Amino acid sequence: MIYFFKRDFLTAQNIVLAVAILLAFYFLAGAISATSKTWSLQTKLNALLAQEDLTRIEVEKLKLEQQYYQTDEYQELMARKKLGKMAAGETMVILEPNSKAASEKYLNDNDSQKQERSNFAQWLDLIF
Repeated sequence: MIYFFKRDFLTAQNIVLAVAILLAFYFLAGAISATSKTWSLQTKLNALLAQEDLTRIEVEKLKLEQQYYQTDEYQELMARKKLGKMAAGETMVILEPNSKAASEKYLNDNDSQKQERSNFAQWLDLIF
């Protein structure tokens, strides 16, 4: 039995073929590993590039905001808002906020109108 195995299977051609197959599998495993590592590194690189773009956009936005804050228009608006300043010839009118009852009445009126009318009636009003 062992003699037939050695004679039929352990020939020089079969040994060379087996070594070649093992080398092929070794190189295939190495190629798959390298491809996997390359893919993961490319994914990380893409994420970092996207983050860099977002940071660059944010920096540009902040520069534009800084330029706007230095304009006379912004300074005038903030002086009007925070300090109560006004330009020559203007009259400042200060309105009191609506009372709670008035605010609730307005909200209740809109809700009751929407609830009373059906969807079909609202569509008819919109179309005709």
